[in-house]
Amino acid sequence: MSDKDRQEQGTTAEQAKQDSSGEKKEYEDVCFICRRPESKAGKMFHLPNNICVCDDCMHKTMDAVSQYDYQGMLSNPALFNMLNNQFTRKSGGEEETDKEENQESQTTKGFPNISFINLADLGNDGIPRKQKIKKKSKEDKAKPVFDIRSIPAPHRIKEQLDQYVVGQEHAKKVISVAVYNHYKRVATGTMDDIEIEKSNILMIGPTGCGKTYLVKTLARLLDVPLAIADATSLTEAGYIGDDIESVVSKLLAAADNDVEKAEQGIIFIDEIDKIAKKRNSSQRDVSGESVQQGMLKLLEGSQVEVPVGANSKNAMVPLTTVNTRNILFICGGAFPDLDNIIKERLKKQASIGFGAELKDKYDQDKTILEKVTLEDLRKFGMIPEFLGRLPIVFTLQGLSEEMLVQILREPKNAILKQYQKLLALDEVKLTFDDGALHAIAKKAMEKDTGARALRAIIEEFMLDIMYEIPKDDSIGEVTITKGYIEGTAGPLIALRSQQVMRIGS
Repeated sequence: MSDKDRQEQGTTAEQAKQDSSGEKKEYEDVCFICRRPESKAGKMFHLPNNICVCDDCMHKTMDAVSQYDYQGMLSNPALFNMLNNQFTRKSGGEEETDKEENQESQTTKGFPNISFINLADLGNDGIPRKQKIKKKSKEDKAKPVFDIRSIPAPHRIKEQLDQYVVGQEHAKKVISVAVYNHYKRVATGTMDDIEIEKSNILMIGPTGCGKTYLVKTLARLLDVPLAIADATSLTEAGYIGDDIESVVSKLLAAADNDVEKAEQGIIFIDEIDKIAKKRNSSQRDVSGESVQQGMLKLLEGSQVEVPVGANSKNAMVPLTTVNTRNILFICGGAFPDLDNIIKERLKKQASIGFGAELKDKYDQDKTILEKVTLEDLRKFGMIPEFLGRLPIVFTLQGLSEEMLVQILREPKNAILKQYQKLLALDEVKLTFDDGALHAIAKKAMEKDTGARALRAIIEEFMLDIMYEIPKDDSIGEVTITKGYIEGTAGPLIALRSQQVMRIGS
């Protein structure tokens, strides 16, 4: 390939980057062979089926081809013309002339067992997906991602969380302040010599108390890249499972592969207690202590190479560098049996004599997790280096019967409101009396799985109602009573009047 041909192909590649309106695309191409983006590899050669190859890989490929003669095939002019015809044949289904077919049959008569594949005939199934990285333009760098004046105040964030999350006042206050400070830290940047350190968060609470729901609600309310990852699938590098960098890769995907936007986002790592150090184990702890050690650099802040559009690194996935210094990490976990560790520590402090605290004082304590210390977490299996990078530690309260009743009734997307909307589409009004709500909450308390038990209970007794109501158009209102929940009576059904009563009229 001559220099003139390379210049022409380079010009064609530059023109391919621009759409019909003349504006450049916001994503840059990635080399199909070395997986480097265009900003690092230089101009790309555009091949059919959206395949891009950088100049270095194209030179290496041509040099490798020129070293072999393939048993005299390339030196044979007739065969060389046959190769050119194979790769330049039109893929649009047009028929060739009889003269070209006769020439091709004469050329390939001496090589009956040799066939060539046209990549255009494979379709989308034979070509891997395009993976592109968002471009960094000079205009974007001049514009700040966040404006300090548009940062919502902590009380504003908490007011929005109150509409969806019941109770957990301390947890909502801590998260609101942490996110507000994170916004200010990102907005100020390096305005002066005082550098604001980030404060990562560790949430502790029993199952079903709303840890994940709290962060998911925060993600909907705030305009900031937020990724929710699960720590159960993380393993040490080199073992089956997701690499530790995959949590940053999810944030990059949430930011639409924009590195600068992802570097100012929030990552929530759920089930963080599942990577606790295994006790009395002589084998290598690849999914416990090793994961904690690997996450130290992420929490502290460092340059990390993460795959784009995948969970693990391989030869077919492009890599990009993300700085985690401005990423806020929120970790949450149920930490089962942590209450026993706290009770053991508190019972050792009990004294003997008149007026002394009894050893069984903490057995029925519902707020035992609020007395947690870093020493208790270390005994649970969290290494000191990991805990040192999570300076803010707070607990969430276990749900009581009254809180479960509020969860059923008060939030904007409460479970009862969802069923009322479903039946409203059939022009049927659904109501619940107070006795039914307390009966549902009482059954949920017996399951001891928090708010997750509410939907299972409601699904059970609403099955017959949702099945029978579409059969009869005369039903206008259904009232769920305490007796129906307890299985001693049925629901109250009111028929329609002569005038159809619609919900909300």
